[in-house]
Amino acid sequence: MAVVAGVDFGTLSVRVTLLSSEHGRLATASAEYPLARRRDDPDYATQSHADQMQALVRATRDALAKGKVNGEDVAAIALDTTGSSVIPVDANLQPLDDYYLWCDHRAHKEARQITELALAEDLEAIHWCGDVYSHEWGFAKLLHWLRHNPEKRGRFATALEHCDMVAATLIGVTDPAKVKRSICAMGHKWMWNPKWDGLPPQWFLSKVDPLFDGVRAKIGGEYLASDAVSGGLSEKWAAEMGLKPGIPVPVGAFDAHWDAIGAGCREGDVVNVVGTSTCIIAMAKKTELVPGVCGVVPGSVHPDYTGIEAGLSATGDIFEAIARRAGVKVSELAKGLEGYRAGQTGLLRLSWDNGDRTVLVNPELGGVTFGWNLLHTAQDELFAAIEGTALHTRIILERMAEHGVPVERVINAGGIPQNNAVLNQIYANVLNKPVLVPDGTPTSLGSGIFALLAAGAFKTIEEAQKSVCLPYRTYTPQPAAVAVYEQLYPLYRKAYFALGQPGAKAEPLGMVLPELRRIAAASR
Repeated sequence: MAVVAGVDFGTLSVRVTLLSSEHGRLATASAEYPLARRRDDPDYATQSHADQMQALVRATRDALAKGKVNGEDVAAIALDTTGSSVIPVDANLQPLDDYYLWCDHRAHKEARQITELALAEDLEAIHWCGDVYSHEWGFAKLLHWLRHNPEKRGRFATALEHCDMVAATLIGVTDPAKVKRSICAMGHKWMWNPKWDGLPPQWFLSKVDPLFDGVRAKIGGEYLASDAVSGGLSEKWAAEMGLKPGIPVPVGAFDAHWDAIGAGCREGDVVNVVGTSTCIIAMAKKTELVPGVCGVVPGSVHPDYTGIEAGLSATGDIFEAIARRAGVKVSELAKGLEGYRAGQTGLLRLSWDNGDRTVLVNPELGGVTFGWNLLHTAQDELFAAIEGTALHTRIILERMAEHGVPVERVINAGGIPQNNAVLNQIYANVLNKPVLVPDGTPTSLGSGIFALLAAGAFKTIEEAQKSVCLPYRTYTPQPAAVAVYEQLYPLYRKAYFALGQPGAKAEPLGMVLPELRRIAAASR
């Protein structure tokens, strides 16, 4: 039997789970750290590396105490993090600033410049991330930092993704050239891909801004999938955390990608990691461009497959916003939704409140709702918003299937599906597929699985998944509701593409409102 530690760094806290190769989860503990915001700049969101590392120490020691586990018996530790969360460092790998957290949106201008030049130059890499480079991604954030910190540029040696910085810290790396970088992080957020020899060419980066001169060489090190080991836990951090020095620390990854592994993802599965936004994760043997999908990267989820990432820019955030405007909590507003029937509200709600991540890849869009009347309530809007996120997810899954990504099972992971049976049932009905939901919280199980591999407890991810993944609750499509959504989906799809693309050809939308009224009347 092997005992390992799986670590998940979230936006506000770190969770450490102790897993046994034979008995599964032994104990879980978490510790919080502050998120720095500025009232005068709503796009600002940073976090201290030191705060995060001390939280990791607290959570690890707490988990050991809760599970009554001797730290000397822990055989490996693996970690996933948010992303793209970027930290600039000096030649000794010491932070020059705090992390630009994933939700730091200051780099709008930089992202637009990268996108416009990449499209003008027909850079192959831009087509593999939906033809738009996001302000949430690495190069945009690094350029913003370089432009706004001239006094620190001379000490800048490299920039690291959150998962790579934590792993390097734990194993004691102090030389940027010796950093092991996650192809999950670099592939999905930095346009890295072996198809074009790694990162975009230096000429392109320098043309974006001369501040990028030489940056390609600085973003060096070894690029690896998560079945590789970054190194052994250093004496310093072993003592701090109460663990044994030298235990393996695998190359890290992003939380949603390992959440998919922890949820039992296999080829043919699509995992919706549903939280404040939705990350949609799948994997395929064949590497094929999927237009409008923000990431197609070999080895990013499972080392033997190509990882595909898509998503919705807001999901839980939309539900929270509806409840906030109504002056109640989402949990209160959701009471009674189980009595609603498909299409009964007469509302059709597009989920663009925070822009569109997939498949239009347009951050400039805003929320649209068709069908309002004088009697509609906030609860009606909440139900329609859940339907809308499911209908949007169907558009994404159909696009993936059209380009060779198998979509056989749908797994709803993340925090919201654990507590929202209505959402899971709506997704099953809209997608007309059974929706599987892990019976318990799968967060940090993915990192535990990669720790078990590093410890030699299992030879394959699939073996580890059989041992530690949770059983599923299954939501089966309801024929009557499926029939209603088969009528609503063409209306949603027509409005989605007609309103969401600046150059869309004219589409007749005059039938949308009458059809919504007819469907609602029939449902009632």
